[in-house]
Amino acid sequence: MPILGPLGRRPAGTMLTAFTVLATAWLSPAAATPLSDSPTRTATTSDVWSVAAPQTNKDQLTADVVRDDSTGALSLTVRRGEDDVLPDSPLGLRTEDADLTRGLELLGRGDRNVRERYEMTSGKQRRVDSPMTESRFALRGDGGVRMDLVVRVARDGVAFRYELPDSKGTVVTGEASGYRLPADAPAWLLPHTSWYEEVRGETTAGGAPADDYGYPALFEVAADSADEYVLLTESGMDSTYPGSKLAHAAGGGAYDVALAEAEVVSPGDLVTPWRTAIIGDLATVTESTLVSDLAPDAEFSDTSWIRPGTVSWSWLVEHDSPRDFERQKDYVDYAAAHGWEYTLVDEGWSREWVPELVRYARTKGVDVLLWFRWWEVDTPEEMDTVFGELNDWGVKGVKVDFMNSGGGEPEGVGRHAWYEDVLAATAEHKLMVNFHGATLPKGLQRTWPHLMTYEAVRGHEYYSFNQPLTPTYNTMLPFTRNVVGSADVTPATFSMTNRTHSDAHELALPVVYESGLQHPADSPETYATLPEAERVLDQLPTVWDETRYLGGRPGDDAVLARRAGDRWFVGGIHAGAAGTAEVDLGRLGADDGERLLVELVTDGADGLARETRRVDADARLTVPVAENGGFVAQVCAAERGRTTCDEPVRTTPATGLAITPDTSTVAPGDEIEVTGRFAAADGESATLWNVTLGARPRAGWTAAGEDVTRPALRPGQALSGTWTVRVPESAEPGYVDVPVVAQYRAPGAGPAEPRVHVEQAVRVLVAPPVPQGDAHVGDLHLLTATNGWGPVEIDTSVGDDGAGDGAPLTVGGTTYAKGLGAHAPSRVTVYLGGACTSFAAQAGVDDEVGDRGSVSFRVLGDDTELTATGTLRGTDAAQPVTADVTGVDLLTLEVADGGDGISYDHADWADAKVACG
Repeated sequence: MPILGPLGRRPAGTMLTAFTVLATAWLSPAAATPLSDSPTRTATTSDVWSVAAPQTNKDQLTADVVRDDSTGALSLTVRRGEDDVLPDSPLGLRTEDADLTRGLELLGRGDRNVRERYEMTSGKQRRVDSPMTESRFALRGDGGVRMDLVVRVARDGVAFRYELPDSKGTVVTGEASGYRLPADAPAWLLPHTSWYEEVRGETTAGGAPADDYGYPALFEVAADSADEYVLLTESGMDSTYPGSKLAHAAGGGAYDVALAEAEVVSPGDLVTPWRTAIIGDLATVTESTLVSDLAPDAEFSDTSWIRPGTVSWSWLVEHDSPRDFERQKDYVDYAAAHGWEYTLVDEGWSREWVPELVRYARTKGVDVLLWFRWWEVDTPEEMDTVFGELNDWGVKGVKVDFMNSGGGEPEGVGRHAWYEDVLAATAEHKLMVNFHGATLPKGLQRTWPHLMTYEAVRGHEYYSFNQPLTPTYNTMLPFTRNVVGSADVTPATFSMTNRTHSDAHELALPVVYESGLQHPADSPETYATLPEAERVLDQLPTVWDETRYLGGRPGDDAVLARRAGDRWFVGGIHAGAAGTAEVDLGRLGADDGERLLVELVTDGADGLARETRRVDADARLTVPVAENGGFVAQVCAAERGRTTCDEPVRTTPATGLAITPDTSTVAPGDEIEVTGRFAAADGESATLWNVTLGARPRAGWTAAGEDVTRPALRPGQALSGTWTVRVPESAEPGYVDVPVVAQYRAPGAGPAEPRVHVEQAVRVLVAPPVPQGDAHVGDLHLLTATNGWGPVEIDTSVGDDGAGDGAPLTVGGTTYAKGLGAHAPSRVTVYLGGACTSFAAQAGVDDEVGDRGSVSFRVLGDDTELTATGTLRGTDAAQPVTADVTGVDLLTLEVADGGDGISYDHADWADAKVACG
């Protein structure tokens, strides 16, 4: 049925892509007379202009824009049929030059149909097709200033935004936008912070304390029938406008939009974000894609390099483990054995060993993701340098943290500009992104398809802060936070002893919570004791074709089903006493008469228990649920002979790549002969396909010699090659890896899947000049310089985490003009080239930490210990450290924690120098 607005104009034309055209002409004010049957909203005379959803049933959503003739103020009411759902929402903007909340005059209206068709790389639904109706109301206000109000109505909600078409620019000082909820409406609200990690609680719209509340805010507006909910949020954010929150005064149901910044300066035309209300029953709200429907389309079309997946991650249960190369290899090994795509190395990783870890992982079919603080990639120059280096190493993605602290207003236009810059830079370098300590998803996952997930949630890390999540809280997230975008809750943490819900509840969370990168957050050793949990986690996809709500209510229960291909995964979580859950499999949409195979994991008497059922497609499963319990089910067609829905876990065949030499010390212009031999391991049953072997030196370096190729390499077979690598005359001193790379298509891999990458590298040292005479170590070229906190400082203490923020080196009250400022664990290496005879320094904990801190110092020559101290503390005087370095090529200075943790371990190598010939 065509949509007829109260202006009597009918949309013409059809939307075929995500881009739309105006379907009606602008009308003069005289033509803008409301239809006589428009709803009357007040006792005074009002104009009402309606925008109806594209559906053709009497219960469709309609948005009524109401203009009060006495004040010229606008409001918006959303109704379903004739029943108000979200009444009397005030509209309007204020600028430095005009009050556009009153005295508004309609100039004209234009309507169009919008149809958003797009694909997502992550999220609750891979392919989206969302029709909407849009009306644009051209308005004239104070001083003749023009403002357009744009309203969109969809099956699952209503959104509006403002546009100020003024090429001379404007300064917005606030919005009148807000929402009016029934005071007794049940509400699930989050006290606002810029990182969205407070505890969400249940209250009522009027009973909530006066405060600012964060998005998304959920209200049940039809408590009697319990079938109408409103979820408030925003979408379509960019760097021209700040984020917002909901300001609430106690006692009523008013929630007003409050901007994160007092002024919004626009140099030209201004478009605000969409003020978004997702509306419907819990199924509609949970399954809604409205936030991404309203967002700008993707910035690029080639998404072949983007691969969501499951990630092994050590930090939560072992905070210090990201500093430990060998322990990270354990997590890589676990991921490889279980078919997981990634390992994330969190805070503490070292550039000294990450390239080697990446090579180790890729040999096993696992890729590495790395954690960063935002200020390490703050500028375009830093982004280009850091992300370029990650490309050289083979890292596939970044987790960027702490955007909620420092750098201005965390939801201001400056921070949103940084989000856009870092997303553009990572897209250029083909790195996936995970934002932590961040704002809420507001549509950017559609615009930037490599943005896999956000934190913006109180996740499982809070167990380690002794602030455990409650089962009640867990059941709220599927209906609130996870509706608007991926949520990196890091579930499947079984070893936390302060957890109050069951193992089956915990196991269901990776199904109930969607995230493009899913981080099961426990150790290999813990998972090994839970074989049923391992089996479920090994089968779980992280890309979903569709999501369906099967039951629940926030605070009580949540049962969601997600489909990947021909398999459904059902997760159920419960808060409260033991009982049963009823699961309607008919909602999964199987054909009548089809039989389904259901593999169900629940809490048993002796831990997780599995059972298999064969049922009709329209069956209602009765599932036993423990106190604060849950369940996971995998559902597939019950084909003849099929005993499980499981698919084989894909692992990478064992191979070997040997190279010579392992290391080489060179000068600019030298040549290195490099050989490589790649073999498929004996005992493997699989053949490797499309195998290539070649040298891959960095830009500016060259390799003479062709790649060696073979169409197939069977177990026990090998191929070899030799290449001559030339060092450029312009090569700077330092270490350079010269990789030799074998690539092949793994057995069973499709043509679009990336080939397995096996790499070893010659560690080449482009030698700096050897020291002459007496030389301070800080004046030499530092080949490596790593710290547990902040950079290694030259001639100052380490200070805080920024370069150059330290104070003069001071130990035991004595100040030193020269030396190195370190923080445990630290490692510094310089080149002596066999030209020196002795090393000397005064070592101690810097006075800037007072009596805190404890460290030990060690001196190595060519990786052999020459001397070491015992533990030195903040109250100790400087200790002389000397070593004979005769014949030593590489001198390394190490600082280790003294045993009480690494906080305040500010260690000084004061007056560190070498005596050379």
